[in-house]
Amino acid sequence: MTKLPRREFAQTGLVAAAAAAMPAAGAKIEALTPGIKISMQVGEQVGDDELKWIKQMGVEYLNVQTGKGRGTYDNFMAIKKRCEAAGLKVWNISNNDNRNIEEITLNLSGRDAKIEWLKQYIRDTGKAGIGYITYAHMANGIWSNEKREEIRGGASARAFKLGVAKGFWNGKVYSGDLTHGRKYSKEELWENYTYFIKQIAPVAEEAGVRIGIHPDDPPVPELGGIPRHIFGTYDGYVRAMEIANSPAIGICLCCGTWMEGGKSTGKDVYDAVRGFAKMGKLWKIHFRNVNAPIPYFVETYIDNGYTDMYKLMRTLVEVDFRGNLIADHVPEMAGGRGNGWSYSMGYIRALHQAAKAELKRG
Repeated sequence: MTKLPRREFAQTGLVAAAAAAMPAAGAKIEALTPGIKISMQVGEQVGDDELKWIKQMGVEYLNVQTGKGRGTYDNFMAIKKRCEAAGLKVWNISNNDNRNIEEITLNLSGRDAKIEWLKQYIRDTGKAGIGYITYAHMANGIWSNEKREEIRGGASARAFKLGVAKGFWNGKVYSGDLTHGRKYSKEELWENYTYFIKQIAPVAEEAGVRIGIHPDDPPVPELGGIPRHIFGTYDGYVRAMEIANSPAIGICLCCGTWMEGGKSTGKDVYDAVRGFAKMGKLWKIHFRNVNAPIPYFVETYIDNGYTDMYKLMRTLVEVDFRGNLIADHVPEMAGGRGNGWSYSMGYIRALHQAAKAELKRG
């Protein structure tokens, strides 16, 4: 593994979270306040009753999804105003156009135009007083089976089976051995990532916006002729953070995705949390479970997968994680969206409270 620059990765132990939250000289990245920010995912058209329901669950933060063409400063401000009027804080505003951009990942025609668009998105996010966005570097989407599967009680959930699944993102479908007409090398993808991140990082620093990079989902070593070695392994993340060498570039750890990879990621999810926290780069958690690692997995309830989610929550409290935590890919339970999300959010809050009590944290 490549040796890490001392400036970014010398922190160890519980000091790491506080040290990581402090901006580098000349940067505008604000310190993260203590505590885990448990958050709910909503669309920008979220209704007043839904906002009340979120408050009633004891959740204080929102991750908001916007539609195509809606990633603008004016829309960000309108979303913030409405959510804050309901007593909720906006952690980030997402748009499917701002991640999984094949032109950037593969150096296709239009790459520079996409980078410039993303720079403006970052500037508008910072101008709106929002300090975080999630980015993902997948070139051919999130791969899943076309048909969802039944889990406990007949709930519906996403599944993946190697050799059967296809990639889906933003209206596009990717399939076959070569989704982009040829095989790409690991070296090409490293070059493309470096070109991209060296342009994006200074803009994010100036805007005061953290960018958390999501793992490749699923972290299969190669899909459709494209390696998933950068954000599909622990060592890949380490090298990517070293290349960025920026207080604005860090990690959105989708724990479910990490579980999907199993041993291929290089560290289990608990050690990944500890390692990324020591780097001072752990800024967002997708808290979900799966029944098994690749080659075949089904997403499931928090309490019904192969990972001990209480141990995972306790690990987050132990490392003094100060970022955002969401439920994600929640199974579709009977009775509509509210039931599945209430189950997941209640379970998450209970795990958090129990871990804090055990570790005697405020």
